[in-house]
Amino acid sequence: MRRAEQPDLFPREPALPEGFKYQPGFLSADEERDLVGRVEALPFAGFEFHGFTGKRRVVSFGWKYDFNERQLQEADDMPPFLLSLRRRAAAFAGLSPDDFQHVLVTEYSPGAGIGWHRDKAVFDEVVGISLVAPCNFRFRRKRAGKWERATVVAEPRSAYLLAGPARTEWEHSIPEMDRLRYSITFRNFRAAAGSTQRGSSCNGAAQDVSPRR
Repeated sequence: MRRAEQPDLFPREPALPEGFKYQPGFLSADEERDLVGRVEALPFAGFEFHGFTGKRRVVSFGWKYDFNERQLQEADDMPPFLLSLRRRAAAFAGLSPDDFQHVLVTEYSPGAGIGWHRDKAVFDEVVGISLVAPCNFRFRRKRAGKWERATVVAEPRSAYLLAGPARTEWEHSIPEMDRLRYSITFRNFRAAAGSTQRGSSCNGAAQDVSPRR
């Protein structure tokens, strides 16, 4: 006689998306302290999204994506301290440093967050580095009419990689922060976009599902 299956009294945590890689302690405390001092001096500006100005502040190097014009634009060269960090980010992702031609530095003041979205289709792999404060890095995707969800706590000094399905199938978001946090995000370009970056338009490439970015 077949035994009835017992209910799972201790449900397992949902699996993290395929293609997501997380490394705590990517930076030492001293490295973080030095980075924060340099980041604080960057020329941040309010994030603009189709006429809306978000609570967080950003600055891009190498290239930047203009959400109002919906196209890539050239930005200032990466400062030396970001070039050094780029080498480590590339090694973490299994890429060449030159693959990361764009970096976005974001300041999340208390009350700032980022709504559900996928990065623009012009981008491919993404490496993010967290500074100062932890955040809940949330994932979701819709399957068979239901949302699959997962969350990882991105600790200060940690790094994460979005590649494969984690990058293309899953949306991610960060709820409003209760204290200051910085993030440094390196992105490379998809092969089709890489050959036409200069002045290329990304109309139709939008993947955002919330203006709260």
